[in-house]
Amino acid sequence: MQISPSKLNSFLMFKLPSAYVCGVRVKEISNNTCMTSVKYKWINQNPFNSMFWAVQGMAAELSTGALMMMKIKESGKKISMLVANNNATFTKKATGRITFSCNEGHLIDEAIAKAVETGEGQTLWMQSVGVNSEGAEVSTFNFEWTIKVKS
Repeated sequence: MQISPSKLNSFLMFKLPSAYVCGVRVKEISNNTCMTSVKYKWINQNPFNSMFWAVQGMAAELSTGALMMMKIKESGKKISMLVANNNATFTKKATGRITFSCNEGHLIDEAIAKAVETGEGQTLWMQSVGVNSEGAEVSTFNFEWTIKVKS
């Protein structure tokens, strides 16, 4: 089964319903890039008339995690994945539609190859940048993913 935006969005509805209800959606996924999107609305607001930081975090994490899921599936190996650490920077109020992009699929390829070769767990940092409809950056999230080949 090929991973696609529609299949990932169905996955969200059943496995991450809070993200789905808040409006987080996968818009595009390719070998090296994943784009997610979420629109500011009543359900995901904060008291300051912008999007709650955790909703932005869900969309940002999904852009890195969906790439990770796709790469693991393509490897044909049983590999566990987990976020071990994260940090974020907020530079502008998040209103309107915010699009998060992660362009670091190549880092996953390297980590999976090393995990398979050595049998040891690997860690990698991946970044997702959120921009508004005018192209202005609103937030940047970094996620430290850990992967390990299951025996």
